[in-house]
Amino acid sequence: MSSATAVNVMLAVQEKKTAAADLYRSLRQYIAVTYGEREAQAAEDDLDVVRQLRLDLEKPPDAAAASTGPRRDLLLSYYRALSLIEPRFPISPDRAHVHSLTFTWFDAFKPSKKASQQSIYLEKAAVLFNLGAVYSQIALSADRADAAGLRQACNAFQSAAGAFAYLKDNAAARATAAGATTVDLSVECAGMLEKLMLAQAQECFFEKVIGDAKPPVICSKVARQVGLFYEETYAALSAPPLNQLFDRTWISHVQLKAAQYYAEACYRYSMDLHEREEIAEEITRLKIGISAIADAKKSARGVAQPLLDAVNKLETDMNRNLERATKENNRVYLMRVPEASSLAALSAAPLVRPTPMADVLDASKERLFSRLVPDSSTRALSKYTDMVDNIIRTQAEKLQQGSEITRVKLKEMDLPDSILALEGNFNLPSDLKEDAEAVQISGGPSGLEAELQQLRDLRRVNQELLVQTEELLQKEATEDAQFRTQFGTRWTRPQSSTLTKNLQDRLNKFAANLKQAADSDARIERTVRDNFDLMAILDHRPIESALPSLARPIMSLDGNEDAIVGALKLSLRQLENLSAQRAGLEDMLKEMKRKDDILPKLMANTGSQEDLFRKEISKYDQICEEIAQNIEAQEQLLLQIQAQNDEFSAVFNLEDYKVARERCYKQISAAIAKYREIKENINEGLKFYVTLQDAIANIKQQCSDFVMTRNIQCRDMIEDVQRQLAGLNFKGDGKMGYNYPSAEQSNLQRIASQQAEPQSVPPHPAMTHHRPPREQPRPGYSHPYPLPYATPQQAPYYSPSGQFQHPQLQSNQEYGQPAYPGWRGPYYNAHQQQPGSHPPPQPYTIPSPYPPSHQGNYYRPQ
Repeated sequence: MSSATAVNVMLAVQEKKTAAADLYRSLRQYIAVTYGEREAQAAEDDLDVVRQLRLDLEKPPDAAAASTGPRRDLLLSYYRALSLIEPRFPISPDRAHVHSLTFTWFDAFKPSKKASQQSIYLEKAAVLFNLGAVYSQIALSADRADAAGLRQACNAFQSAAGAFAYLKDNAAARATAAGATTVDLSVECAGMLEKLMLAQAQECFFEKVIGDAKPPVICSKVARQVGLFYEETYAALSAPPLNQLFDRTWISHVQLKAAQYYAEACYRYSMDLHEREEIAEEITRLKIGISAIADAKKSARGVAQPLLDAVNKLETDMNRNLERATKENNRVYLMRVPEASSLAALSAAPLVRPTPMADVLDASKERLFSRLVPDSSTRALSKYTDMVDNIIRTQAEKLQQGSEITRVKLKEMDLPDSILALEGNFNLPSDLKEDAEAVQISGGPSGLEAELQQLRDLRRVNQELLVQTEELLQKEATEDAQFRTQFGTRWTRPQSSTLTKNLQDRLNKFAANLKQAADSDARIERTVRDNFDLMAILDHRPIESALPSLARPIMSLDGNEDAIVGALKLSLRQLENLSAQRAGLEDMLKEMKRKDDILPKLMANTGSQEDLFRKEISKYDQICEEIAQNIEAQEQLLLQIQAQNDEFSAVFNLEDYKVARERCYKQISAAIAKYREIKENINEGLKFYVTLQDAIANIKQQCSDFVMTRNIQCRDMIEDVQRQLAGLNFKGDGKMGYNYPSAEQSNLQRIASQQAEPQSVPPHPAMTHHRPPREQPRPGYSHPYPLPYATPQQAPYYSPSGQFQHPQLQSNQEYGQPAYPGWRGPYYNAHQQQPGSHPPPQPYTIPSPYPPSHQGNYYRPQ
């Protein structure tokens, strides 16, 4: 089969042939050894895909299929598969070979010659060559008689040029370095074929401009570029090593084509000269073109007849025009015909270029062998990730620094607060505003009177409760004295004053504490009155309404205040836009980093990793430039705002306003501090009164139990004395006789003797027998709040010594409650509460939202 054919006066390249290669077995064995049998089994489908692609490639190409594209698609798919295999499998001479995998390819122009290598570079170079060949066949098979076919041919020739250019730049040298190759895969051959395909693509454009009847000068430029491409192709074919590779028909064809389109350019340019009546130069241009054709025809052997016919027709047309121009010059113009060497070179218009193949051949989106990632690729990915992280970190720091500079500068210039103040929109510092709002939520200064009233009410309740308790003991003591007077020596039980001394002492302490608390309450009320004017500022709602206003100047010299304010506000809006832009840029950086996964590209990369990294990192250049522009624009804008703010400050007397505002800030801060102090003292007072109320209630309950027990004893003793007086005691034999003491009388005597001389004597059973169940306190002495009462097992009783006892409160324990925090000395002696007793109630006021004051305690002994 001929290595090249001339159809419609253009050339196409035939594909290289190959020998069979078993990729499946070799690749699977490598996976099993390197990654394990499990990974080899998981890669079965991918291995089958690669094997089938190679088998399809080994089949002889169908000439008819080239026009439809399946062969092209097969070559593209296989090349992408090879790109994924290359970084994962060491099929190259500089790496450990995959076992017994050799590729063999035959020369496309001299099929008797072949090259065999254990290198994937040879395989990839051959596939690229065949891809360019198939594109040239697609172009040649297009019908250039209509516009669609002409466009298809032009695009296919440019794609063929792109494939051969990619072979020249990326694969040919590596294949040659890996071992011996055929000449058709050399860099020189790939470059020559690239120029040939471009010449034929430009030729399609020439056919188009001729068909569209474009002006002669345009046609001349297009034709001249066709000639230049053919001249470069002819120069490559005439030099080693290609001069020994191609048939003479190829060289003659390209040589004649170069001459034809040089002459065509001269012919079309001469037509333009004739229209401009530059007959002398027209004659020279025609002679040059005719001479070029004549020289080329002398060595044109084996050229296709259609090409010779087209050249002969062009030569005839040029001779006819030359004859006409010569006659006109001799008869009419009589111009001097210039020498060919004195004329300028004809202009050329390149309209074609090789189609970039990087995107077409990109395998980063393919999923073959995606589970297999060599350690070297992982390290490379980590290096790239570090590069990206460094860019993101650096740019993020610039953005944050820009925002911080803006915040500091605006705060120094008191913006935008001064503008807002001019418009009646005041701002407090956030911490001061929060404190003031907290004061207002808790009731504010106007709510202190209600809390003071709570103090008064609780103090009154405690005083009334204390009086009721004292009255209980006083009543019992009065009744005891009356009976003692009535019965004299027969009334033998201990006096009330000796039994209630401990209770009376505690009640006296409570009374003293209440007096001290009243003094503290008075000091609080006096503090509220003295500082009410100071704290009244906190009742402004909203609190910002208490701030001074920034007014316009009373007198204006030029009336440009509005213009000054408007310009400053416009600059602030621009600064805000820059700030929003920075936030968007920061989000873009994060999103770019999130989506930046180059592992597929890294695994499909067949070139330098550093080149890949530079290309991928370059996508961050634009956003980095935008960040730099944003920072620079902000710097200029801040300088502008500074100048505008200086003018604004001077016109509106901003310094005096700042002084008044700071004075107001200090007043609000002082009012908050004083309010907190008063509020804390009131809360301490409320807590104290509630706690004291519980303590008084406890001792009142003890007094009630004491009175109840004394009343039971009183009844028993009255009955006993009355029996003695009535002489109702009988002798043991049932006859009237001497009155012996009754059991009750003996019991009373025993109690009296034990009181005088304490001993550990068990009480008489009659005491327990005659004690009634525990009764509730009488209504007249009931507490205004529910109080816990002792259980029957905790009922008060008398000890053998005659002293009143209570299970919860032993004789050596002080009755009282712990003082509130910060108390220097309790109102009464407070000790730890015994297990089982009820915890003191908490104040029923809202706890203060402020921390405890350290300015002293109102509720402390003076």
